[in-house]
Amino acid sequence: MNESFRSPTKFRAYTAAQFQASEHWKNLNESLRGTFLATTKVLPFRVNDYVLQNLIDWDSVPNDPMFQLLFPQPGMLSERDLWIVGRAMDGGSLEELNAAVGEIRRGLNPHPAGQMTHNVPTMGDEAVDGIQHKYRETVLFFPSAGQTCHSYCTFCFRWPQFVGDVSLRFQAKQSDELVQYLKTHPEVTDVLITGGDPMVMSSRSLERFITPILKETSVSTIRIGSKALTYWPFRFISDDDTKDLLSLFRQVVDSGRHLAFMAHFNHPREMKPSPVGEAIEAIRSTGAVIRTQAPILRHINDSPDAWAELWNESVRSGCVPYYMFVERDTGPSEYFKIPLVEVLQIFQQAYRRVSGLARTVRGPIMSATPGKVQIDGILEFAGRRMLQLQFLQARDPAAARQPLLAEYDETACWFDELKLLALAERQPELRSRMPEVAQ
Repeated sequence: MNESFRSPTKFRAYTAAQFQASEHWKNLNESLRGTFLATTKVLPFRVNDYVLQNLIDWDSVPNDPMFQLLFPQPGMLSERDLWIVGRAMDGGSLEELNAAVGEIRRGLNPHPAGQMTHNVPTMGDEAVDGIQHKYRETVLFFPSAGQTCHSYCTFCFRWPQFVGDVSLRFQAKQSDELVQYLKTHPEVTDVLITGGDPMVMSSRSLERFITPILKETSVSTIRIGSKALTYWPFRFISDDDTKDLLSLFRQVVDSGRHLAFMAHFNHPREMKPSPVGEAIEAIRSTGAVIRTQAPILRHINDSPDAWAELWNESVRSGCVPYYMFVERDTGPSEYFKIPLVEVLQIFQQAYRRVSGLARTVRGPIMSATPGKVQIDGILEFAGRRMLQLQFLQARDPAAARQPLLAEYDETACWFDELKLLALAERQPELRSRMPEVAQ
């Protein structure tokens, strides 16, 4: 791979149709083109020049991890779904194609872990637009202007935000309802601004959403979830309103709040281009703290070497390793998922290769319906093997840090696939959600 950095003159993104018409289309062979055409009818696709020129090793396609992260692959849709889409593309009407695509999307579990059914709060009898409130202290906020990204990850569990179906999307056009909600919920200390990616917004738009939040004294932390350090680091270096953006970050810090920039890095290669280091320095100069997190994914980062390098590079760059997630059960998760026992082994082996400063990382973690479940290890007792788990966060705050035991299962890839053996007594909500619990 050419390690020299090539800087695009300006940001240029490609949708699926635009990519087919670009000079980059020649990089895909006939088989990959067929997969691309069918899969992008169902799942979102967006890429930009910076990513194409600097992050993908085109000599290693299709196995290159960054190519896997950005481009549709065989296996991301089932053979049945590919056949349905192909038939509708070849001989059906646009209405038939849209109906087929809609059916497939609904079957891909577009809103896992109770996002629609359990996370949407209400004021009076009305749902609050663009907000999720799952954990007592933390509210997620989805500003409408931030519901896209500089490029899309193939695994993204937020894929319904990007497919153009308004019924699947979380978004708020302003922060008025959020502010009113915060006034009536003083237990909320953290607001996580998410998307999409808030960093696609102009600084003026972002300021319009953030400034009202700063008037609420109960809020002590503002978090911003973003992939921009990978996909467009110039947002923090040389965009037309970069100075205004960094000034806004300083304003948040100067208000006495903690500003946590939640950076998504899936592979150590993402941190290699020199602009990434410059962007990290720019963000940190405002007083913000950068925390790094990602899911573990088959084909992309399913090795201890990748994670150890990623965590070490995070520390060298002044970032704090935060979470290793397990890929959520949504979208093309079948393609990426890894048995939990294997995930634990990868985490433990990587953890042993880093110093104490990188051991701030926690994982592996499943963001399941009842809460964030961490896999702690494998136990053997009286000749029986078990998985030891705990909740780092839970809908029921009393469940946090309570130990759980599950039957050892070499095939389980998600929390709902485990058979729990022990539950703390103060977990009626969790007990009611689990179909099989040994008493």
